[in-house]
Amino acid sequence: MSQEIRRSDFLDVAQDRRRALTPSRARQVPRAEQIARRQRLVQAMKFLMPLLAAGVLALMVFWPDIEGSNSRLSFRRGPALVPEALQLVAPRFQGVDELNRPYTVTARLARQPGQEEVLLMELPRADIQLNDGGWVYVESDRGRYDRATQLLDLEGNVELYHDNGTLFRTEAAAVRVNAGTAHGERPTQAQGSFGTIESEGFEMRDRGAVMIFTGRARAVLEGRQQ
Repeated sequence: MSQEIRRSDFLDVAQDRRRALTPSRARQVPRAEQIARRQRLVQAMKFLMPLLAAGVLALMVFWPDIEGSNSRLSFRRGPALVPEALQLVAPRFQGVDELNRPYTVTARLARQPGQEEVLLMELPRADIQLNDGGWVYVESDRGRYDRATQLLDLEGNVELYHDNGTLFRTEAAAVRVNAGTAHGERPTQAQGSFGTIESEGFEMRDRGAVMIFTGRARAVLEGRQQ
């Protein structure tokens, strides 16, 4: 009898513990109309929030006119965005003159700052074929190439090679690559099998067939022994 009482007491205690662990408030599943009402509220907020922001912005802009001319809102225009220059790595331009003689213009790097056909070049090179099948090769530290006029302005350690062994050195020169002409107004030094010539400038005509030294010139000629 005592064992049955103790067992019943144990069962009562276990039931009391279950009741204590049972949540005091059961979770309610929202009904379909409640879910639809919440969705309509979210959609309305998505529409109203941009309108509210636009209204606040408009109020900030037009408030000085509404309040009066004593307090006016001012804005400062920031710097305009300028597109970066077009940059070309190892560009190569080829063409032919009116007699179908080819020429080539290359560089290590070129930048096109605007919409014009003008390129600012680093280490530009030009290779021009001559009338007799020879060639003239010119290079410098930097240059400006106008593709419309085929004019190549060179500056900095300008060197012009003629395939007959003549070398010209100057600091600035202008080369018309399609015509095969060049000229410079800086001190020029030429050396070859004839010796050396120093002048105040130079001019190349007829695709290298004629070379003219301008200004004061000094020549040291090397004669051949008989």
